[in-house]
Amino acid sequence: MDNLVSFLNAKILPFANKMGNQRHMTAIRKGIISTLPLTIVGSFFTLINNIPIESVANMLSPYKEILDIPFRYTVGILALYATFGIASSLAESYKLDKLTNGVLAVLAFLVSTAAPIHVTDNVKGVIDAGRYINIANLSASSLFASIVTGLLTVEIYRFFKVKNITIKMPDGVPPEVSNSFVALIPAAFILLFFWIVRYLLGFNIAEFLSMILMPLKGVLVGNSLFGGLLTIFLITGFWTLGIHGAAIMDPIVRPFWEMSIAQNMTEFASGTSAHHLSTIFTEQFLQWFIWIGGAGGTLALVTLFLFSKSAYLKDLGKLAFLPGLFNINEPIVFGAPIVMNPILGIPFIVGPLVTGTLSYISTITGVVPMMMMRLPFTVPGPLGALMSTNWSIPAFILTCVNFLIDLAIYYPFFKVFEKQQLEKE
Repeated sequence: MDNLVSFLNAKILPFANKMGNQRHMTAIRKGIISTLPLTIVGSFFTLINNIPIESVANMLSPYKEILDIPFRYTVGILALYATFGIASSLAESYKLDKLTNGVLAVLAFLVSTAAPIHVTDNVKGVIDAGRYINIANLSASSLFASIVTGLLTVEIYRFFKVKNITIKMPDGVPPEVSNSFVALIPAAFILLFFWIVRYLLGFNIAEFLSMILMPLKGVLVGNSLFGGLLTIFLITGFWTLGIHGAAIMDPIVRPFWEMSIAQNMTEFASGTSAHHLSTIFTEQFLQWFIWIGGAGGTLALVTLFLFSKSAYLKDLGKLAFLPGLFNINEPIVFGAPIVMNPILGIPFIVGPLVTGTLSYISTITGVVPMMMMRLPFTVPGPLGALMSTNWSIPAFILTCVNFLIDLAIYYPFFKVFEKQQLEKE
């Protein structure tokens, strides 16, 4: 065991930390997470537009189209916001002007993915002649294009800045004016580069990346039980090694997660039943059905600690219960600890695999709907499951059943660990 710990500390942990702190990975993570408030707010408008109370639904029916607008301008153009966030974050890491790079990245993204549609004739009562952008091109389905254009724009801007290929203003010129002139040459190159690639060469970045990466989405995030359990295993496995599982997996699965929940929300907002949405293994599926109390379903272990004969475990249970109720489990993961602890590490991994399998079966058999809403991760599990599945009572019950399963799986390991603690005390 000591040799394993030494190997992990010497080889695995430095690599994991390096990956987690790599500037481009960090920029992607920060940029996408920056859109979180928008998707949560947009989700609530979806919920309001689909309240399962007939009298309320009838009252809101005349305003259905108006109530749909906040969703379209949050979740509906998610990739546009992510582009700005990713570019701004990467620019900040290089100590470049964040605002300029964010704006240039949005320009690159729009040129690359949102070809304007030219309507030449008025269609009375439907549409006027003019140029239009299909906002579906700006949705989460173009998230990989937003990542590439965001990162590439900053690297192009940085190249021109490092090589001094810029217009310099005299001293005394306000910084905002000076930054605008510094950006003129890079902006012209960025516009021409992405315009040539998209329209003269006919290369669509969004379509190309989707073709290349969508098979990976089907493995890690989608409707495959194997893929879902693999994601669960990797996240919990990294945690037991002392490595933040979500932080390691985030750069890999986060774009897929965002695309999947946005697609589910869009389909639901368009009238599709929550039972017939596109993706089962969204991040919300993990949050509300499996991560009860946090990764590893640790609220069950915290509950067992509350009734422990060990003074230390009982005190730790009291300390960790309130955070655990809101799905924050660092106190129990590092306090018990679960990290590098084979006794508690086994149920930490096995429990979510069992509840994940049960939740998957419950979904494909139609017992519970798929996730159609995004909520803050701090919402208690049963309530989050209820709201995120269009007020499904079976989803609420499933979360409670999964909690009991976690209790049963943790219990024998808890008793062994408790015995060890009592001997120490």
